[in-house]
Parts: sequence; C-alpha cells; structure tokens
Amino acid sequence: MTAALPLASASANRLTRRVALLSVAVAVTLVAMKGWAWGASGSVAMLSSLADSALDLAASLFTFFAVRYAATPPDAEHSFGHGKAEAFAGLFQAGLVAVSAVLIAVEAAQRLIDPQPIVQGPMAMAVMAVSIVLTGLLVSAQSWAVKRTGSIATKGDRAHYVADFAANIAVLAGIAAGVFLGLGWADAAAGFFVAVWLAWGAFDVAREAADHLMDREAPAEDRTRIIALAGEDPRIGAVHDLRTRTSGPYLHVQMHIELDPDLTLTAAHELVVAAETRIRAAFPMADVIIHPDPRGAAEPHGHEDFERRVAGAGYGNSE
Repeated sequence: MTAALPLASASANRLTRRVALLSVAVAVTLVAMKGWAWGASGSVAMLSSLADSALDLAASLFTFFAVRYAATPPDAEHSFGHGKAEAFAGLFQAGLVAVSAVLIAVEAAQRLIDPQPIVQGPMAMAVMAVSIVLTGLLVSAQSWAVKRTGSIATKGDRAHYVADFAANIAVLAGIAAGVFLGLGWADAAAGFFVAVWLAWGAFDVAREAADHLMDREAPAEDRTRIIALAGEDPRIGAVHDLRTRTSGPYLHVQMHIELDPDLTLTAAHELVVAAETRIRAAFPMADVIIHPDPRGAAEPHGHEDFERRVAGAGYGNSE
C-alpha cells in the first residue's frame, strides 16, 4: 500500500487547525485533572506532570494561532506566504519545554533530599492512567495529520505529547512504587526522568524549527524524486542548481533544466509547465519555478558559484 500524498493547501490547513484545537482541548482536560490530583496527593511526579501539561496548554494555544496565521494567503508584503510562523511556534514550544524540564529537576532534587509521603495514591494513579489514554489518542491524531500535511507546528506539538505519553507512564510507575513498595525515592526519580525526557524533546523540536527558519534543504530523498520527476521527459537534459526550502506546510522548489536550443519559446514553455505539473502532482504543497537553459550553454548558478566568486574577489581574507 502506498503512502497517502499530502493534502492540498485548503484541506491541509483545515486539518491542521482542527488537530491544533483538539490538542488545546486535551491539554485543558489534563491540566484540570492533574491539578486536582496533585493537590490531593502531594506527589512531586504528579506536580512535574502537571507543570508539563500546563506548558503544553500554552504551547498548544500558541500553535493553534500560529497555524491559523501560517495559513494566511501570500500578500504584498509576504509573497512567499506566512508559513514560517509554524517554525516560530516550534521554537516557542521548545523554550517552554526546556523551562519546564529545569523546574521539574529542581523540585525532584528537593524531594530526594526531603522525601514526602504520597497520599491518595490510587486516585493519582487513576488520573495518570486516564492521561495516558487521552495523550495516546491525541498523538495518533497528530501523527496522522503530520503525515497528511507535513506541518512543522503540529510536529512540534506532537513531540510534546509523545514525551508526555512516556513521561506519564514513568510518573504512574513512580507513584505506584511509592504507594505499594514503599520506595519514596521512586516518585522523585520519575520526576527526574520526565525532566531529562523533556529536555531532549525540546532540543529536537528546536533543531527542526531552526532548520525551517534557516531554509535548510528538503530531505535528500525528496530532492532525488524532484529531479527524477523533472527529467521524466526525454527532451529535458540535465537538471541542475536545484534549490528547495520549506515554509510551514509549503515546499518552495527552484531549478534549471537544459533544453534543445532550437526549440521555440512556446515549446520550451510547454516542457517547463509539464515538468512543474509533474512535481506538483507528487508534492501538492509545492511552489515550483523552473528556469530553462540552452543545452551545453548554462551559466553557473547557486551557492557554489557564489562562493567561488567571493573567494576569487578575496572577501574575508585577512591581511
């Protein structure tokens, strides 16, 4: 069975907004449940999970508004659209998660030094079990949406809840160990585990968001497929100077192709349009620009040529 192709722009935007709204609803529910359970049990692991869910709520709200703005059509001031708003949302999420990890680690350290008994343990465990179920369902919905849209903001939000899913299991184990086995340190240890897990998740989300903001090239397999699609017509020669970048759900593609220099302008235009159409069929969210060159007479382009000219001019050389 082949993987589903990304949705067209309007459908992708609607799906992304709906999943963002779902994450807000789940976060509100989890904050309310865990706040009540922490107040009743005094568990540091529960407090760590509450803090994580509270920051997830803030991140989910930010994501909800970011994806709405990212879906705004291009305008006179933003001709490439507003898709990078999703990457900013990812950085914001990473910052919140990193702060949460530090606060949880500090609280866990204090509880290791001065252990506190857990009260209402079974109730706290029931709350965590419900949290695991809700988080698992949300992650499934987000994973499906990411597969269909490629949204970086939804990926960032999903990273939070994937971490939450594992962290909730750790919290449940820590509370159970403290209640049934008398291992008072297990509760704080679970809090430390959550903190480390969150810190790693924050780094991963921040790295991907930074890649989008810095216009990192699309994955190698996507670039290879784009080149193959462009060159399917035997009348098209070499494909070179391919440049790609992502902006939210959108993929921007630029390249040069070599054509027979004796082709009429109309014939060359038809070949270019056909190549662009093939690429957009495989990447529905792509904005494709192809520049035709006479075969064997292409001018140098791209960052390699830029670096060569800069080096030849002696820029940056120390005296």
